[in-house]
Amino acid sequence: MKARTIMIQGTASSVGKSIFVTALCRILKQEGYKVAPFKAQNMALNSFVTPKGGEIGRSQAIQAEAAGIDPSVQMNPVLLKPQADATSQVVVLGQAIKISDAADYYRHNLDLLPAIEESINRLGAEYEIIVIEGAGSPAEINFMDREIANMRIATMASAPVILVGDIDRGGVFASIAGTMHLLPPRQRRLIKGFAINKFRGDISLLKPGLDFLEKRYSRPVLGVIPYIRDMGIAQEDSVYLDELISVKNNGRPYICIIHLPHIANYDDFDPLQALCNVRYVSRPYELGQPDLIILPGTKATINDLIHLDKIGMSDEIRQMAQAGVPIVGICGGYQMLGKKIIDPHHAESHTTETHGLGLLNMETVFEVEKITTQVKARVTGSAGLLEGMDTVQVNAYEIHMGRTKSLSGQPAFLVTQSIISQSPYAEGALSKTGTIFGSYMHGLFANRDFTCTLLDNLCRLRGLPQVKKQWPDKEKAYDDLATVFRENLDIPGLYKIIEEGV
Repeated sequence: MKARTIMIQGTASSVGKSIFVTALCRILKQEGYKVAPFKAQNMALNSFVTPKGGEIGRSQAIQAEAAGIDPSVQMNPVLLKPQADATSQVVVLGQAIKISDAADYYRHNLDLLPAIEESINRLGAEYEIIVIEGAGSPAEINFMDREIANMRIATMASAPVILVGDIDRGGVFASIAGTMHLLPPRQRRLIKGFAINKFRGDISLLKPGLDFLEKRYSRPVLGVIPYIRDMGIAQEDSVYLDELISVKNNGRPYICIIHLPHIANYDDFDPLQALCNVRYVSRPYELGQPDLIILPGTKATINDLIHLDKIGMSDEIRQMAQAGVPIVGICGGYQMLGKKIIDPHHAESHTTETHGLGLLNMETVFEVEKITTQVKARVTGSAGLLEGMDTVQVNAYEIHMGRTKSLSGQPAFLVTQSIISQSPYAEGALSKTGTIFGSYMHGLFANRDFTCTLLDNLCRLRGLPQVKKQWPDKEKAYDDLATVFRENLDIPGLYKIIEEGV
């Protein structure tokens, strides 16, 4: 492997490792390096489909985008997708291979090391620098002998490690010191520096703590990154959804997204946050008076639908639909809109069959084989939310095990290009009024023409003024993120660590 490496590990989950890697990928790209991200094992419900049809964690796709390259399955060879019943779907090199509980997975996970090593070696032969992301904490003493995401990977890749702590949740110095204390000496030696993330306030107040870390461990604190709001970059951990505050104001559409227990691919709706008032809601009383309700993707459609029934959310959504509130379902949310969901092979649940919301005349049957493909499509429905869109083209991707059959009604889209079919095929469903539609396509709202026209139609239906279109600029968001890190991180010190290696 010719590439040099650097690894970002954290004192815990949600400390900002993914954003660190994204920022470093963009900085190194700006410096002219051919750089790629890598995460050996990712546990996430947000996933993405590569151009060749493999499934990887969404964060690695974002990092690849920041690096200016196409994502590949080698960037995330092992993906765990939690689902109901305390199990996870295990995806290896882009393909789902089994459903496993934690005990079974950790009995066999070391068998995945050859695929991980082959992936990083392939990336190392193609790129100049690999920026590696760890998972959780390297100091989980109950998993140290079985882990395949942190120090074992740093050793495999000869990667010096930067340890990142999150100061926003408190105890950052204790978490860094505790991590260093718990690591065995041979692993501790791999850590070459520290960084602190999500800081708010006067940095001079941190000096005693920073001095302590540097003196105690003879390693530099490379920087203190400020808390970044509205960065415009997809977040992997759903923790950040709880931080979204939205109040209906300025005549903008008020959109409620149902925060399902196993919500997946919620970054589908990031483009809407710049244009509308968006709120994630978990209980019926939180809905208020929305202009649009969105049912998002989920890794446990049947169980999440049963949950909605139990808390009264299903009835509330039906009542709002009857009152004319538009409803959109994406992937698992699309399946929920139908009359029935059947899981004969127990692909996602122990429940074999359940009723849907009954808002679209269709049924879904889960199969064993998962569909993963990027697609090009055009809108075919032309009523309500989709009025005037019959020439609009969209780029998106599908990830689902369900096969949905429309019993009557208008498909919403026609897929014109896909690796799973040589012929065009109808996709999604649209109600007669056009106020309810569903689709398997993730990434729909990232298509500017589609989203802007849909919001114009929504405003017309709800009697609101037209939305001022300030479309998110992803390239600018990556550059802005890189600027924040350049201003607050010792970049020469980082390069020195990369050059010196382990």
